[in-house]
Amino acid sequence: METLSDVLDDTTSFEKVAGGFIFTEGPLWHPDGFFYFVDVRGSGLFRVTPGQPHEKVRETQGGNGLTFDLQGRLINCEGDARRVTRTELDGTVGTLIDRFEGKRLNRPNDVICHSNGTLLFTDPSLRVPVAEREVQNAMIYKIAPNGTVSELAAFEYPNGLALSPDERTLYVANTRWTQYIHAIELDENCNMVRRRIFADMSHDKTNGVPDGMKVDQAGRVFCTGTTGTWVFAPDGKSIGIIETPEVCANIAFGGDDLRTLLFTASTSVYTLRVNTPGVPHPWYKVR
Repeated sequence: METLSDVLDDTTSFEKVAGGFIFTEGPLWHPDGFFYFVDVRGSGLFRVTPGQPHEKVRETQGGNGLTFDLQGRLINCEGDARRVTRTELDGTVGTLIDRFEGKRLNRPNDVICHSNGTLLFTDPSLRVPVAEREVQNAMIYKIAPNGTVSELAAFEYPNGLALSPDERTLYVANTRWTQYIHAIELDENCNMVRRRIFADMSHDKTNGVPDGMKVDQAGRVFCTGTTGTWVFAPDGKSIGIIETPEVCANIAFGGDDLRTLLFTASTSVYTLRVNTPGVPHPWYKVR
């Protein structure tokens, strides 16, 4: 049975690479050698090159989850604006989606890109007052390569998203009430075939909830939660918890070898080395 010693580089220790924020989130590696991340409550998008000071890219409206599309354009869930934005290659920022079937979205949270170009994003509703909700269900939506938007699956509180290495399984962190990771089996067009519980993440402590997720090339699932980042084998069995210096909300694999794990943890950003690379973003393969 695997343990954390199989996951972590035995020479590693946490390195704080940025600090002084309110609530960091949305980490994303850029193959030019830096990580993007956001300060959700500080409403800013930042980037940091390990070993150098961080720099602010732009203001956001409660910016959260980040990904690239297959053209390398930056996609950002901006919860306070109740929209998903896209930054064009010339730096222009515009709204990718803020409504579904004419109704305003609730609070887009996390977003990922499939290798076929489909974008998947979560839209939890709990933090939007009932009287202000135009869409009643908390939902995962998909934006097809042709721009068509459709519902994928309803949830209690869908948060972080990640795909298995073969992209046949979509992992979903459910944050409120029952805390767990869901697994949705997908067909080639990112339609749901069936769904199941992948792992239970309930805990009697309250310093963290199921939130951001990533998957390594061995199929292990990393999900932030109570006391740190929980690591699961591909069959859902617990491997252990990487305890972080601060409450951690999200993670990302990066570095030239994708073996540097970056943690957005409350007021700071930390890195730690792991033995197995993360699953590369599909844009990295086509750029």
